[in-house]
Amino acid sequence: MNDTNDTKPRPHKKATEKSGRSRAREFALQALYQHLVGRNDSAAIDAFTRDLSGFSKADSAHYDALLHGCIAEAEALDAAITPLLDRSLAEISPVERAVLWIGAYEFTHCVDVPWRVVINECVELAKSFGGTDGHKYVNGVLNQLATQLRPEEVTRDPARKP
Repeated sequence: MNDTNDTKPRPHKKATEKSGRSRAREFALQALYQHLVGRNDSAAIDAFTRDLSGFSKADSAHYDALLHGCIAEAEALDAAITPLLDRSLAEISPVERAVLWIGAYEFTHCVDVPWRVVINECVELAKSFGGTDGHKYVNGVLNQLATQLRPEEVTRDPARKP
């Protein structure tokens, strides 16, 4: 028998091994949180965020698209999300709201990112930054939103439960 590491399970990626896009989502989430809670100016938020440790490893183009796109399209994103909520938008935590914005924005504008990846990335953001069960809520809302915003892709997915 060959005694190599190839047969051993691989550990989860360490924080230092995150993709540039995953990092961009994390920084965008933090920036959107500042926008939602502090009502800070997007240029000031952007400058502050770019100075944070680790930003150089993020995909800055994706970060820009998420931060500025979500702020510019906040009303449209809220309009897409609100009918899927079981409570008012005001009752959603700013973290979950920002994660939902990121998901809705990526469904609409980042068609190169598969719908399942969008949901998985957003669930991970909610787990890392949100409340105890916020990731479950985000998952439920984004699964519904995916069927509306990417119906063909969701329908074609062989792993999708009918």
